[in-house]
Formats: sequence, structure tokens, C-alpha cells
Amino acid sequence: MIGKISGRIEYRTTDHVLIDVRGVGYLVYCSERTLAALPGAGQVAALYTDLLVREDVLQLFGFQTLVEKEWHRLLTSVQGVGAKASLAILGTLGPDGVSRAIALGDWNAVKAAKGVGPKIAQRVVLDLKDKAPSVMAMGGTMAQAQGESAADFDVIEAVSPASPPMTPPNASAQAEAMSALANLGYAPGDAAGAVAQAAGDQEGADTPTLIRAALKLLAPKG
Repeated sequence: MIGKISGRIEYRTTDHVLIDVRGVGYLVYCSERTLAALPGAGQVAALYTDLLVREDVLQLFGFQTLVEKEWHRLLTSVQGVGAKASLAILGTLGPDGVSRAIALGDWNAVKAAKGVGPKIAQRVVLDLKDKAPSVMAMGGTMAQAQGESAADFDVIEAVSPASPPMTPPNASAQAEAMSALANLGYAPGDAAGAVAQAAGDQEGADTPTLIRAALKLLAPKG
């Protein structure tokens, strides 16, 4: 399994990039969002990768963060969602947007991705709703680790360093808020939905702010 590659970008197209790793060129398929964030030809880039193995094809898919890679793995586990549809969803929403849409049950947001119809979008939300809390918490863990070492990539040649992976600005706060709500006895799915809504309403909010806002959303109505 090829889990990560780091090398010089030779060229990129609308759906993939060719990365030269010590003389070996790897074609890596990425979402539009990931491709747009990569540096230009001749620069060094690093991507987490997932290898698709079938009888007739070997394909590498690239992601800027482990959270994005995990969502790709989960999305392609849904019946009717292939790699192309998964990349379309991630390209439209980004990993943080996917977490929020699924936690909130917002299948219309998923349907906004090119080639994804309403039935598939609803299936994605239903099948993955229980998975959203763990992936959102994973995002917080990754953000904390990258805060200590944001450029922890192997640069194979003496050229400009690879761009560090991107993480949502308040991923750690969301993970901490969900943990606090879980300690208060709220179900993971309910906590994730409330935190996702609070984070969407107050972009960049810190942990205490998210907890207070989520508690208000979870409070009994009436």
C-alpha cells in the first residue's frame, strides 16, 4: 500500500497530477479543491494517498489531509458511490464541509456535488451519519499534531519545501467540544450535529464558545 508520496510536480490536469519521486512518475487523482491548493509545476508537493486495486486498473488518489483520505474511504464504502463521486463531493464541500453536512443530515449539500443525485446523497447521509463524530474528532487530533509540526513531510531534494496540509481553523475546538458533550451524556451523533451547526454559525469559534452554542441547540425546546 502506498500511503503517502512526496516529490516534484511535473504537470497537472483537471483531475490528476503527475508527481516525480526520484525518477518515477506517479499519476495521482485528486479533487478539484486539492488540485487547486497544490503548488505549480517544478515545485515539491506531498499527498496522502489511497491505492485502488482492480483487475483492470491500479489508481492512486491523493489527499491533503488524513481526514480527507478517511472521508474518501468512507464515501466509497457507500453503495453507488465510486471514487469519482467521492472526489466530486470532497471537491465541492471539502472534508470539513462533508463532516458538517453528514452530521447535520444535510443531503442537499451533498447533492450539490457534480454527478451526485438525490438518492445517492440521501444514502450517503444515512449510511455515514454515525461515522461523522469519529472523523470530526480525528480532524481535531490531526490539527493538534500539525500545530506542533506543520511541515512534517519528507523533502527528497534540495528544493522548496512541500506545502503543509490544510486543516479547518477550529478542528481542534470542534473535537474538544464533542468530547465535552459526550462527557455530559449526549449521544455522539447529537453532539456532532450540534457542534457542526455551531461551528458553521460561528466560524473560528473556540472550544468554550462552541460548547455553549451546542448546549443551547441541544436544550429541550419549549
